[in-house]
Amino acid sequence: MDAKDILGLSKNSFPSLEKKSRPHKESQRKPDGISREVYALTGGLPSLMPSIDASHLKKKPPSNEKITWQWLPFTSSARKDNLQLYHWVRIINGVPPTGDYSFAKYNKSVEIIKYTEEEYEKYLTDPMWTKEETDQLFDLCERFDLRFVVIADRFPSSRTVEELKDRYYSVCRALLIARAPSPGDVAAHPVVKEPYNVSQEIERKRALSMVLSQTRQQERRDEEVLVEAKRIAELRMPAKAAEESQLAVASNPGAEVLERTVPGETAPSTLTDNAAILASLRTLRVYLRTYALDQMVQAASSSAGLRTIKRVEQTLHDLGVNLKPRVPTKAVCTEHLELRKEILTLLNLQKQVQYKEAEGSSFRDGSFCESPGTPKDRTFIPEFMSFGGERVAKKDHKRKGHGAPSPSAHKRPRKMKATDL
Repeated sequence: MDAKDILGLSKNSFPSLEKKSRPHKESQRKPDGISREVYALTGGLPSLMPSIDASHLKKKPPSNEKITWQWLPFTSSARKDNLQLYHWVRIINGVPPTGDYSFAKYNKSVEIIKYTEEEYEKYLTDPMWTKEETDQLFDLCERFDLRFVVIADRFPSSRTVEELKDRYYSVCRALLIARAPSPGDVAAHPVVKEPYNVSQEIERKRALSMVLSQTRQQERRDEEVLVEAKRIAELRMPAKAAEESQLAVASNPGAEVLERTVPGETAPSTLTDNAAILASLRTLRVYLRTYALDQMVQAASSSAGLRTIKRVEQTLHDLGVNLKPRVPTKAVCTEHLELRKEILTLLNLQKQVQYKEAEGSSFRDGSFCESPGTPKDRTFIPEFMSFGGERVAKKDHKRKGHGAPSPSAHKRPRKMKATDL
């Protein structure tokens, strides 16, 4: 025994010279519209951008069109200084294009409200601002399209961006309210509806600067705090859900219990079941309201049979109500569940009425007073008065032995005569 025997190798000292068969590669057909070089470079992977149809690349212009490119001047209506610039223009059959500059439509300017001397003296006076500063502010707002960072840089006096914004929006708000026929006409305007809050804007920027100036160590510490807070909230969630379910049960101590039609069996209250279902669903944190409604419907119908559930669904169909609400809001789901409970109560009451009517009819028929098969008009005959009773009994016994029914069971007994005494 040698090392080859231990390793399980063949004892041939020379390796086999047979060629190993290479796995056959499946040939993929090159799609149309892509060159062979591009397809070889990409390896058959789809392109990130949609490729252009080959028919568009091979499309030639009409023979009657002569296209040239010329360096021509142009002006833009978006500029107020009538500046003349040059660009390359496509000319078809020697006719240059007419009209405004194609990119002028993308220039949007802000409409700035203007005020008069009388309006300023009557509505816009402010002890912190002079009229000259207000005029300069509105001129810069019109010039730089409300870019308040640029406006604060160009403003002659030392004013912050928040102060400039507050003055501009307060003036616009006062003018809108003063010029409107009634305050209700401009109540929906954004400037009037949501006035600029200086303190909130200052606090927002301060908090943002604190977040942006944090170090990596502080960021890791904040992440650890958030993870620990999430873990504590998840640990407290079951106890909170159990407490809420107990409060829900305690707030409705007089919940009604539905009675079933069969005596001795009652349906449990669905209030505790619903509270337990909501408590269990809160552990999921995210769930559909229709799923919660299905769970409550199953809990409410757990004591009823399959036939009763089918009758409830048929009643909903007859009333034109969907088995599942189309708009499952909280109010709609609550009303849908309440309707199902009322239908189930109605069906149970109908069954109970039928049961009571059956009991009343059986009492009226007298089936509980007499045994079945007993003749109602049979006359009682004492033993000392029937001397021929033994013979009659023997005859009845013989007839019963042959399978014939006893005549006394179907005929009335004959009247006694004087000779029988």
